[in-house]
Amino acid sequence: MTSGSKPPSLGQRLRQADRRTVIISAVGAGLLVYLVAAHRIAEIDVIYFCVLIPSIIIHEISHGVVALAFGDATAKRMGRLTLNPLKHIDPVGTLLVPAVLSLSGFGAYGWAKPVPVNPNQLRHPRDEIVIVSLVGPATNFALAGIMGLIFVAITPAPIRVEVGYGYLPPSLIAQIVFVAGLANIILGVFNLIPCPPLDGAAVLERFIPARLLPEYYRLQPALMFLPFILILVFHSEWSSLIGHVINWWSGLLA
Repeated sequence: MTSGSKPPSLGQRLRQADRRTVIISAVGAGLLVYLVAAHRIAEIDVIYFCVLIPSIIIHEISHGVVALAFGDATAKRMGRLTLNPLKHIDPVGTLLVPAVLSLSGFGAYGWAKPVPVNPNQLRHPRDEIVIVSLVGPATNFALAGIMGLIFVAITPAPIRVEVGYGYLPPSLIAQIVFVAGLANIILGVFNLIPCPPLDGAAVLERFIPARLLPEYYRLQPALMFLPFILILVFHSEWSSLIGHVINWWSGLLA
């Protein structure tokens, strides 16, 4: 950099990041189309992957909305209270990781760019940060409930009975709604794991004495991938839990 040059502004950096996200998203979409055409991935996996991304984004937005209600406008100032996916997609966490997990048979989980929350701006930080965190899974469960009501409204009773026995509905719209509800339940359950960086960790943190919090915060970066390691190590148990969730959801809508 020459002495007379200026560093890129925040707006320029954001536009560059958006362009990178568009390019990566386009490449990912092309790869997805190829995998479907080559019969390397099932249509139901594509549906799950496609409904998972907006579910993750709405999950993140809910954190910022509730934080704003409690006095923290950080997410609003940074333009993160928007449904524009380019503001939320993390190329690795929202696209690459769910795709790889889907193809490997471990189920699809992921994350978006975390919506920034400044606990110091909250009126009652230690209590309200728990609510801000848990509203994410609560939002997913609420979305699942809405999808369930829509599914019941658009699907005849005999087909819903077949779904209860493990069959997918024949209508593509009904499949999308059914899978969207299921994806939100799984996403909500996943985020309740009481381990950083997942939302359930806020409950764990609330019970840690204030004098020990600095040490806990120092350990957090080392724990970022622990939930995924736990799922890989206890894959059978996690798969069994997800199987029970699928059966429960199918039976509930029958």
